[in-house]
Amino acid sequence: MTDRSGSRIDHLNIAVPDIRAAMAFYRPVLASIGIAQMLVVPAGDHGPAMTGYGWPDRKPYFWLVDGGTVGTNMHLAFTVDTRAEVDTFHRAALAAGATAREAPAVRTEYHPDYYGGFVDDPHGINLEAVCHHPAA
Repeated sequence: MTDRSGSRIDHLNIAVPDIRAAMAFYRPVLASIGIAQMLVVPAGDHGPAMTGYGWPDRKPYFWLVDGGTVGTNMHLAFTVDTRAEVDTFHRAALAAGATAREAPAVRTEYHPDYYGGFVDDPHGINLEAVCHHPAA
């Protein structure tokens, strides 16, 4: 079986027009799949306010940056270990104010075990949780 579990991306910054609104959305949604808010950096000489999310025993790897413009066709997928986590993420995102895009399902156009669910966050970013493992 092909290992689809990782990448070489160390961290990713996403510009949002309202960091407080974004934090209110992302905190519960990411917590639903084990990703925690780790750092809040106020605006200063380094630049705009930022907040970092990641695995607390490692580092933040997903950052929201205040005062930006969301790009067109922006898509961000979070890898999870089980299909149940995809379902949990999708429900948590909808409860936090996301707009439904595509319900969790197998997407054989990518590979036979690709199970993903899609939403649009309140700023229009297309978010996905994806599991690359077969059903339990």
